[in-house]
Amino acid sequence: MRRYWFTFRGEAPRPTGMTLGCGVTAYTEEDAIRLIREVALEGAPLPAIEHIHEDFPFDMLDVNHVIPNMGVMVERGVWFPNLGALPHPRTPTNQST
Repeated sequence: MRRYWFTFRGEAPRPTGMTLGCGVTAYTEEDAIRLIREVALEGAPLPAIEHIHEDFPFDMLDVNHVIPNMGVMVERGVWFPNLGALPHPRTPTNQST
């Protein structure tokens, strides 16, 4: 898996937490974009992407806002903004008990 950091341009609507960017761990760039759309944006349109950093150095992340507020970056998913514990993508969410 790869780490991605996305930055966006313009005034496109997005969650406040994505003003600095969005951090994702995914299999591919396309998988990362899919996770942003489905998880971070909950199906809302993807803002225009300004830049995609792949496997970037950890020290490029903002130490005052991103690092103290990010989730787990070693598992597949969106880790910034930290959306809290979400079901694993391969775990069915509609299990009957």
